Amino acid sequence: MKVGTGSLTDGEGRFDRANCIRLGADLAEVARGRRLVLVSSGAVALGAEKLGLVRSRGKPWDIPTKQGAAAVGQPHLMAAWGEALGAHGLSTAQVLLTADDLASRQRFLNARRTFAKLLEQGVVPVVNENDTVAVDEIKVGDNDTLAALVAGCIEADAVVMLTDVEGLYDRNPTMPGAVLLHEVPRVTVEIERIAGGAGTERSIGGMATKVRAARRLAAQGVVTALLSGRRPRAIPDLLAGARLGTIFARGDERLSSRKGWLAVAARGKGTILVDPGARRALSEQGRSLLPSGVRGVEGQFGVGDPVDIAVDQGHPFARGLAGYAADELRRIAGLKTKEIERALGYKYLDEVVHRNDLVVLESVRE
Repeated sequence: MKVGTGSLTDGEGRFDRANCIRLGADLAEVARGRRLVLVSSGAVALGAEKLGLVRSRGKPWDIPTKQGAAAVGQPHLMAAWGEALGAHGLSTAQVLLTADDLASRQRFLNARRTFAKLLEQGVVPVVNENDTVAVDEIKVGDNDTLAALVAGCIEADAVVMLTDVEGLYDRNPTMPGAVLLHEVPRVTVEIERIAGGAGTERSIGGMATKVRAARRLAAQGVVTALLSGRRPRAIPDLLAGARLGTIFARGDERLSSRKGWLAVAARGKGTILVDPGARRALSEQGRSLLPSGVRGVEGQFGVGDPVDIAVDQGHPFARGLAGYAADELRRIAGLKTKEIERALGYKYLDEVVHRNDLVVLESVRE
């Protein structure tokens, strides 16, 4: 479950405790017989309220102000969810993450084990970005994307995003004749265009970030639902079969945990430049990357590190785990597999990146 700022604040930006309590009852009902992880916005807005901060219209707060507000608001947010879910016998746990935490395979696995243990104990993890320490280089940026990353970490079956509208409309919902799209079989360029851009002054994301997250989730084999966080019993009613909100269908295949991590969480430590033939082999034929298709190497990386794969600089189409370090790969680029040992004096593998350690990014690209 992802609960947005618009579902937790009123029209003036104040924390809406009554709606939080109501959502707690709905979430407790959903949690019966299911494992529930909650990604919650609201810490910055709640902290700003506690500090008496007022944002000038059109003038965003600077990063230290946001981080300070998050530091103040986070314990109050946890207390609110603890009260709302605790009233129904559920315990909560705070989990603060950054994109950097999930980009590391080891920390990703550590987080997954922690989530698994909490869920095994019947605890509801309440997740938020660690805004107090996050800077541009390591932050996720919005909780829609964070929800998609967490879903991959816990191998979720579904993600429900609660927002301040009923779902995705075919145009701005304030326009006459706007139609709610109940089902989106596939996130296309047209769907992304409909989604538009920014959110409210108090939230970071908007419909566009939700649609991009749904696209990522579909590629991981996860269904996404977009619902109003103001509609009473929206979540239980949806799970009971009611036609509410917008449902984004899952993709045809579910990526393995490792490929899901490569697709949405990992960051390439360098780039392998390949020729168009190699791109076709990887994208269309599901082949491994061989040294003969490599025409250049950018950056420094070691064996087993995630690397981007591109034809043109700055436009990766795939990501995988390197079978050779960057300096080794520079020496064997363009060679046939039988020539690897002669060039290096040894050979680890025939493949530069094996297809089992590679994912094509087109379906999950922002």
